[in-house]
Amino acid sequence: MNTTGGTTGLVLNEPLLWEKGKTGRCGFSLPRRDVEHFTVDEELMGAGPDLPDLSEVDVVRHYTRLSTWNFGVDTGLYPLGSCTMKYNPKTNERQAALPGFADAHPLLPPELSQGALRLMFELERLLAEITGLDAVTLQPAAGAQGELTGMLIFHAYHQQQGKPRSKILIPDTAHGTNPASAALCGYRSVPVKSNDQGVLSPEAVAALMDEETAGIMVTNPNTLGLFEENIKAIADIVHAKGGLVYGDGANMNAVMGIVDMGAIGIDVMHLNLHKTFSTPHGGGGPGAGPVCVRKHLEPFLPVPRVVKAGDQYLLSDDFPDSVGKLHAFYGNFGILARAYSYILSLGAQLKEVSQLAVLNANYVKAQLKDVLHLPYDGPCMHECVFSDHDLERDGVKTLDLAKRLIDYGFHPPTIYFPLVVHGAIMIEPTETECKEDLDLFIDTIKTIVAEAREHPELLREAPVRPKVRRLDETTAARHPCLRG
Repeated sequence: MNTTGGTTGLVLNEPLLWEKGKTGRCGFSLPRRDVEHFTVDEELMGAGPDLPDLSEVDVVRHYTRLSTWNFGVDTGLYPLGSCTMKYNPKTNERQAALPGFADAHPLLPPELSQGALRLMFELERLLAEITGLDAVTLQPAAGAQGELTGMLIFHAYHQQQGKPRSKILIPDTAHGTNPASAALCGYRSVPVKSNDQGVLSPEAVAALMDEETAGIMVTNPNTLGLFEENIKAIADIVHAKGGLVYGDGANMNAVMGIVDMGAIGIDVMHLNLHKTFSTPHGGGGPGAGPVCVRKHLEPFLPVPRVVKAGDQYLLSDDFPDSVGKLHAFYGNFGILARAYSYILSLGAQLKEVSQLAVLNANYVKAQLKDVLHLPYDGPCMHECVFSDHDLERDGVKTLDLAKRLIDYGFHPPTIYFPLVVHGAIMIEPTETECKEDLDLFIDTIKTIVAEAREHPELLREAPVRPKVRRLDETTAARHPCLRG
């Protein structure tokens, strides 16, 4: 290849602000005091925060330099499998920043919040239409809380039936948070193995489903990027035993406008608005994990719920069978506004979003399947999963390939997940990447694989160009150091 996604350049070191600060520097001025000076007892106040003295230019340059260390979806391709890190249209940011939305206080009364309440009311109905389910709550603050909400609904439903249950079936291709969400509701997770095609077989589910099992949590498309083609038969087996079917919708970007989740037997499903529906993703920022349900589970949705009384929108707690309140106020509203804008902007083109996401993933798979080991060689959905099987003979591992990608200016894909693939390399290009950028990424992978055969030491030492190289990631996680 003749070009790369990145090159060396000016990378500025940056000390701590406490090291930069000098006594007497000030970045702002206060108005002249017009009240009598009063000294507060230091024993009551304590020593006060240890804040450095900095000029305005000190502060601006510090944070601008730190920003140059970052990589995100506005910088380049972010191929994290199972995460849908796609470029988000800036028009949706603008709508969420409208003063009537961004400056609204959560304790405003309903009569002063009609626009926000109407947005939530209509967004619920849009998400119901997109999924093929009947009712929606927007409250969950992210996907994992959406899963927890789904399990609370499972528990409440079986409790009302007078038959509480103790187990949940969880496939080995489900998202990693599913077992934890089930455990928080007192359920014991029962693993279900996928078959040699990477999907669930009805026989495997039938062998485990009984009257003590509350239901099954299915990620569809699953974490191998494959559609669970037997989902309707599996749902029928679970329903026949009185169980419920939970659909993890974190991978909804592959099937919007294409799959009717209600028709294939899903009872409860969460969506990640901060993945599929154009909202910020990553960095621990706010998320949104709405939960959609079929009609018979609607009474259990969390409160308060947005209701319409005449031409007014209200928040109502008058739902006696509800699982209760999930957190303070009502969800992360700015994320909801972005998703609402995204859906209205695209309309029926949401289907095209999914079609292009699937096309891009299959293109990457087809171009790389003769370069990297492909454990499941079938049509994929939004992502494709390779392994380091063929790299290991040269002493190179998945981690080495991922680190070397950084030298070429690419953010690495998800690695070592799903666990069912040894040395997994999980690539999700999303629909927002053009063919030229995908080709550059593909050519880079091919170059790195060639390096692995001829100069494997290059990969084992990578990355060599960034400001920091290989970190002790275990120590960094357990004992983080924020020094620049």
